[in-house]
Amino acid sequence: MATRTLNRWMGLLLNLGLLSGCPAGETSAPLTMWAMGREGESVQVLTAEFERRHPGVKVRVQQIPWSAAHEKLLTAFAGDSLPDVIQLGNTWIPEFAALDVILPLGDMSAAGGDVFPGIIDSSQIDGQLMAMPWYVDTRLLFYRKDLLAQAGIERPPRTWAEWQTALTRIVALPGGPRFGLLLPVNEWQPLAIMALQAGSTLLRDDDRHTDFQSAAFRRAFGFYLDLFRRGYAPALGETQLSYLYRDFAEGRFAFYITGPWNLGEFRQRLPARVQALWDTAPMPGPEGPGVSLAGGSSLAVCRSSRQPEMARALLEFLTQPEQQVAFYHLTGDLPTRRSAWADPVLADAPHTAAFHQQLDQVRPTPRIPEWERIAEKISHFAEKAVRGEMSEAGAVAALDSEVERILAKRRWLMDRAKSGASQP
Repeated sequence: MATRTLNRWMGLLLNLGLLSGCPAGETSAPLTMWAMGREGESVQVLTAEFERRHPGVKVRVQQIPWSAAHEKLLTAFAGDSLPDVIQLGNTWIPEFAALDVILPLGDMSAAGGDVFPGIIDSSQIDGQLMAMPWYVDTRLLFYRKDLLAQAGIERPPRTWAEWQTALTRIVALPGGPRFGLLLPVNEWQPLAIMALQAGSTLLRDDDRHTDFQSAAFRRAFGFYLDLFRRGYAPALGETQLSYLYRDFAEGRFAFYITGPWNLGEFRQRLPARVQALWDTAPMPGPEGPGVSLAGGSSLAVCRSSRQPEMARALLEFLTQPEQQVAFYHLTGDLPTRRSAWADPVLADAPHTAAFHQQLDQVRPTPRIPEWERIAEKISHFAEKAVRGEMSEAGAVAALDSEVERILAKRRWLMDRAKSGASQP
């Protein structure tokens, strides 16, 4: 199958009116890089060292807010004004690979042996490394150790059954109303994690069709809904979580599925009396420790770069283990390289050991440009079922129908590519 041609045309159709890739054009002398959020500011400490090691090279970093990043990248693509190096959220990689924006990294894949397998997989499209993992995100349990102890639970749960037992006991503890788990209803990630744990692939047949009608997905969906039906979790959305840290500190819930971005927040926002009472643990699965999502950000070289070799050198530099440890000091972002975790600062840091364990069991979401739209449908219909606006079976059927419709264009393009038909 002409995958490269297929991906290019799918990207074009998904982003209406964008009819060209990143054409080669004149670039200024500095090596340009766009980085998002606080990373855009912190990375400049590291690029200064890169400049010292490469006399005559100047790296110009532009910091872009995450809220504006996706639109700015697409606008720059349309206007032929992308920089040499771009930071991409890992779920964006398929889209920008489909648009033919980024260069395959070829022999840089040798670094993959030191990167957690699920993380390197999230940066690969059809076996090609399209971006180099820079830092990792994944989700696991943040929990109150004291509440588990009060409920007679000696260790964090490892299976769904153990989790349900712990939640039942925690909800029944004296001392006022509480929930066992905070689970925002408009987040698709927890349900996707449970589905992957149960053996669902989310999509199937080369991502041509959904897997939502499978027994594995239905098992996960039923378990997810039970967390609300049994009163373990309140039906709240992200916009209703204004008292998240206060409620956790006051013991109004014992578990929260979240990621490394909250390590610093919990240390800063929770009162001193609570700091010794919380910890992190890998996700429980149906029969034992379960998988979680492979998230984070990667660095890619734009096809329009006039300095691709120097841009690749910058990627190699920023993803070296020693630079990843330095970046952890600057931002708290967790390294993608296994060898970086041997550093005593990371090895001995409180609350990070569970992330190290979880990163050995992570999987990427389907690596197709349509995934962001599909994820929105998952959260939409899951929330409908949680709130009782649709039955469990009705929500699954509607989700299946909607996503099949989204995938229709993908199937059409794949069939044309397979038959050798000319592209539109």
